Amino acid sequence: MQGHPKVIELLNQLVAEELSAADQYFIHAEMYKDWGLSKLFTRIDHEREDELSHARVLIARILFLGGKPDVASRVPIIVGHDVKSMLTSDLDVEYRVARVLKEVIAYCESVQDYVTRDELMVLLEETENDHAHWLEQQLRLIELTGLSNYIQSQM
Repeated sequence: MQGHPKVIELLNQLVAEELSAADQYFIHAEMYKDWGLSKLFTRIDHEREDELSHARVLIARILFLGGKPDVASRVPIIVGHDVKSMLTSDLDVEYRVARVLKEVIAYCESVQDYVTRDELMVLLEETENDHAHWLEQQLRLIELTGLSNYIQSQM
């Protein structure tokens, strides 16, 4: 099937977002592991896997639409230096990905590519209601309990 060229271009931008998010989660997970924060390692490593599964969905759709997936492009990542900055930068990534997803969803709607739109809606649901929500909760727990208590709970 031949897809709309702009849809394919936008899907490739999303692939770059998702792969960059996976890269950031990867380094943060390894930092948590090195620091002995096993609970954070486990969760963030899971988030990395989720981002890769999102990229897989996007790549499959690009191929179905007759496009060529761009897996080399990335957007800048921000590696935190401590637990709070790492969680904050991960949340910023999720907010950015959600914003881009909404823009691409709107474009797909405008060109009547409802199947792509529906697939992206699933990714948006996971981004907003799982990934971002969990990160917001962690930052709120830091505010409520203090950073030292939060870190202790993640060992």
